[in-house]
Amino acid sequence: MAEQERHIATDDARAGATPHAVRYVLAISLALAIFAMLMVIWR
Repeated sequence: MAEQERHIATDDARAGATPHAVRYVLAISLALAIFAMLMVIWR
């Protein structure tokens, strides 16, 4: 016999908060990496 699917809320399934700081860290590190590569190329 097949079991019933169990649907739970996204926050309950994740069991934690999702801060938006990751976006800023990613954007800043990407900008710094591009800047560093440009400095190496233009040197």
